[in-house]
Amino acid sequence: MRNLIPLIVLLLPALLQASSLPAVPATQTGNASAATLLSATWASERAVAVGDHGMVLLSDDHGQHFRQATSVPLSTPLTGVSFVDARQGWAVGHWGVILNTSDGGDVWQVQRLSSAEDRPLFAVHFFNATQGVAVGLWSLVLTTDDGGKTWIEQKLDAPPGSSRADLNLMGLFTDAKGQLYATAERGQLLRSDDQGKHWRYLDTGYSGTLWTGAVLSDGSLLVGGQRGTLLHGSADGLSWKRVPLQSKSSVTAIDVSGREVIAVGLDGLIVRSDDGGQSFHEQSSSDGVSLTALLLNSDGSPILFSRRGIVPQR
Repeated sequence: MRNLIPLIVLLLPALLQASSLPAVPATQTGNASAATLLSATWASERAVAVGDHGMVLLSDDHGQHFRQATSVPLSTPLTGVSFVDARQGWAVGHWGVILNTSDGGDVWQVQRLSSAEDRPLFAVHFFNATQGVAVGLWSLVLTTDDGGKTWIEQKLDAPPGSSRADLNLMGLFTDAKGQLYATAERGQLLRSDDQGKHWRYLDTGYSGTLWTGAVLSDGSLLVGGQRGTLLHGSADGLSWKRVPLQSKSSVTAIDVSGREVIAVGLDGLIVRSDDGGQSFHEQSSSDGVSLTALLLNSDGSPILFSRRGIVPQR
């Protein structure tokens, strides 16, 4: 799979409109670790990954072994996940679904489902047990102040040079001050200072889609996207420089642990920094599998996820 094909095609089936969505639970399977996994996070010391067909995988030994969640009520693709502690978490995906768990990810319940139209949500972030944000297709922004019992759609202003707000919002990340960032199409990075209720656009100078981002240890920003794009920005997001990469493979995920920074992408792309993002070196996984998510352990070792599931640790 080459990165000339938009990553949304790689990660998600065709977007469909339908009058209803059958409530088919995710199937328990013996090869869950080989499922396409699209997003991952920590639930305290537990690693949680979500993906295609409602797959939720859990690890309590720093990624050495994973098991499938006990009960997921829908088999729709899940594209984003967020936890605030060891028990409370949320996952989002196709059909605008939002799922919630209160036991660390074993059992999930539906909080939101838009079965009349498949307007998927791509990312979710909760600041605490009550305040959260989810974003997705065509500038869809949802916020909650009650732990997801109710969600309110927030209206976005049109980006510069456009007559309407129709950018796909692909990823979410925060800084130490609680400022929230959303990566988007046309090189736009959106920032909110009030838990997702109001946003402003930060132009990175890039014209393609940005898939992912993170805040580095010095407060500066790092975002990644199509065709080997990795951009290092100032803490205020007003100045940007491109990190030179030989690869043209799209960057799909970034994680930071102290001064250790890793970005991964299609065709097995792995880009690492051990000096807080001042310098990077790149490599590729041996089998070239397209990497879709990662988590960094406290010792800096990565847990890698891909189109073919969990990448064995070396």
